[in-house]
Amino acid sequence: MSRPVTLFTGQWADLSLETLAPRIKEMGYDGVELACWGDHFDVSQAGKKSYLTEKWELLADHGLNCYAISNHLVGQAVCDLIDERHKSIIPDYVWGDGKPEGVRKRAAKEMIATAKACRKFMDAKPKSLGKSSFPAVVNGFTGSSIWHLIYSFPPVTPKMIEDGFKDFAARWKPIMDAFDKVDINFALEVHPTEIAFDIASAQRALKAIGGHKRFGFNYDPSHLGYQGVDYVKFIRTFSDRIHHVHMKDVWWDHGDGSVGVFGGHTDFGDHRRYWDFRSLGHGDIMFEDIIVALNDVGYAGPLSVEWEDIRMDRFHGAAEAAEFVRSVDFPTSDVAFDAAFDKDK
Repeated sequence: MSRPVTLFTGQWADLSLETLAPRIKEMGYDGVELACWGDHFDVSQAGKKSYLTEKWELLADHGLNCYAISNHLVGQAVCDLIDERHKSIIPDYVWGDGKPEGVRKRAAKEMIATAKACRKFMDAKPKSLGKSSFPAVVNGFTGSSIWHLIYSFPPVTPKMIEDGFKDFAARWKPIMDAFDKVDINFALEVHPTEIAFDIASAQRALKAIGGHKRFGFNYDPSHLGYQGVDYVKFIRTFSDRIHHVHMKDVWWDHGDGSVGVFGGHTDFGDHRRYWDFRSLGHGDIMFEDIIVALNDVGYAGPLSVEWEDIRMDRFHGAAEAAEFVRSVDFPTSDVAFDAAFDKDK
């Protein structure tokens, strides 16, 4: 059976879910990955049964399911060096007085609240939408206290990097313990500015947190490809830790030679850029290779389109993307292709 195709609503939070839901169905999606911003999913309201019921009724009325919620924005503040940028993306009650350590601690509490909200939400799912055969998940970011040390000059000591991973573990292990209590997985979207941004740093993060069973990854090839990271190898390296999958495309080596992989302080869509996110099928990611690897490791969860392409109308692109995902996804075989050659069979 093909995997469900969902749309991550994070890039659509300027629209109410009531407005967006029928459009998502019209574009060909089976469900949604709900963002915890805009009015799509409010963690602070999840204690109200009526809120959860109304949310599910809205989705069910448009034939949509949900398998994951995402709280990237608050997660980013757990480990980050806090500045004015964070104020614009996190709830006012998490920002508080803006003092960095207080923000980080409140962000950690909100991620724990997100796990509890996810459990309540999934438990309230109508029977008509069916029971998921894969665990519920909260996707997100972790932030990083050492991202600013990514380029080693002035020289960065090994201890400075190790202290960053220790800080990550100290802040996120209690969060993961809370996730475990409510039977929810956390999936870090491996991404520049996070504690894990490639295979090596993901391995180190997993080791730092003691291989916590609730800590895994929201696989997104777009953040790996332009860095030169083998995005198919990532799947095979973390075969038992792929909790969720984002389908997102990117192209690279398309600029005019004046901007490198770090972006040159240019905006998305600038023709000089070395890389840019693209609508699915318009970039350089080899999605058939990804599907083969996902089949090999037994991933059966949703394929969630995170639509980002500054050059294209988003409704046109998201509809095209849903069709693209269905065209590249295929089930694994349950029989060897050459089994019929055996005369005894």
